[in-house]
Amino acid sequence: MFPRPIEKASKGVNISYRIALVASIVLWLLPLLAVMATSVRSLGDINEGNYWGWPSEWMLIENYTQVFTSTPMAQYLMNSLIITLPAVAGAVALSTLAGYALAKYQFKANIWIFATFIAGNFVPFQILMIPVRDLTISFGLYDTHWAIIFFHIAFQSGFCTLFMRNFIVGLPTELIESARVEGVSEFKIFFHIVLPLVRPATAALAVLVFTFIWNDFFWALVLVQSDEVRPVTAGLSALQGQWLASWQLISAGAVVAALPPVILFFTMQRHFIAGLTLGATKG
Repeated sequence: MFPRPIEKASKGVNISYRIALVASIVLWLLPLLAVMATSVRSLGDINEGNYWGWPSEWMLIENYTQVFTSTPMAQYLMNSLIITLPAVAGAVALSTLAGYALAKYQFKANIWIFATFIAGNFVPFQILMIPVRDLTISFGLYDTHWAIIFFHIAFQSGFCTLFMRNFIVGLPTELIESARVEGVSEFKIFFHIVLPLVRPATAALAVLVFTFIWNDFFWALVLVQSDEVRPVTAGLSALQGQWLASWQLISAGAVVAALPPVILFFTMQRHFIAGLTLGATKG
C-alpha cells in the first residue's frame, strides 16, 4: 500500500535515484544561477555573448547600486509591500474566521458553502480578467493599490479557507463546548482558544500567501499601469526598453525582488514547517 523506502531498494535503483536527484537540482538551479551571474556582469560581457563564462569584469556593486539609482526599483518594492501586507492580513483573517465557522458550526448550508470555496479554487483566473478590470474601473479603483489588494483578498480566500478549515476541524470540539458551558462568548473562544492552537498553521498560510501575492505578475499588468502603483514583478518588465534591454540591471532587480519572500521563509521556517506538519501524527 505504501511505497518502500529508497534505502531498502536495490543498488541500481539507489544509484539511479541519486543521479536523478542531482540532475533535477542542477536543472532547477541553472536558471537561478544564470540570473545571478548576469546580475554581476558588465554590459560588454552580455553584448559579446558571454552568458555562461566567467565574467571578465565584476560589476556587483555597480549593477545593484544602479538598479536603485537609475530605475524606480525602490518605488516598485514599496508598492509590493503596500499591496502584499494588507492582502495577506485580510485573506488570512477572513479565512480563519470562515474556516472556524465551517469546521465547528453545523448548519444546513455548511457543506454547500464549503463546496463553493473549493470550487472557487478551480476557476481559471484568466477568464476573470475583463470582468475584474471593468469592475475596478466602475468603482474608481483602477490603477490603485486597493484594486490589487481587494482582488487578492477575494481570490486567495478560497484556498485559505480550505487550508484553515482542514486544520481547525481537527481541534477537540469538547474544548470549545466546555468554554461555552462556562459562558465564554464565541469571539473570546475564537481569539483565546482556537487562534492560539492554529497559530503554526496561520504562520504557514501567511508565508504561502505572501509568496503568491508578491510573485503575482498577471494582475499587476491587468489592474495597474503607472509606476506610482506598479509592484516589483510588473516593474521588472518595465525596465526593458523598446530597443535595448539592460539585462544586467533586470537580473539584479530580479534578485532583489526575490529576496523578501526568501528572507520571510527562513525567518518563519520553524513556524512554517510546524504548520504544515500540524495534525500529521496522532497518538
